[in-house]
Amino acid sequence: MDNTTRTELEAAAFRTLLAHLDTRSDVQNIDMMNLAGFCRNCLSRWYQEAANARGLDMDKDTARKAIYGMPYEQWRDKYQTDASTEKQAEFQKSFAQNVLNQKD
Repeated sequence: MDNTTRTELEAAAFRTLLAHLDTRSDVQNIDMMNLAGFCRNCLSRWYQEAANARGLDMDKDTARKAIYGMPYEQWRDKYQTDASTEKQAEFQKSFAQNVLNQKD
């Protein structure tokens, strides 16, 4: 497979992921972090980093809007719920593991 085709397929898969996340606004970021080690905010940071690495001046809010499909504050007010004490504790463990994995 050539690089152009691979990039097009990866882009299509990413767009499908974003569309899927749009339909699952009930899934909280903390749940994604606890189960998968990443969330919508991670995706937006990676998106921003990729843009910046290519010389595009993209800020955090612009990247988040690309991932959330709306300004983050609007998404948060509309969909985000308070995390339970148990989910917060689980997040602390997951976060520590993610930090360790990034150092490898």
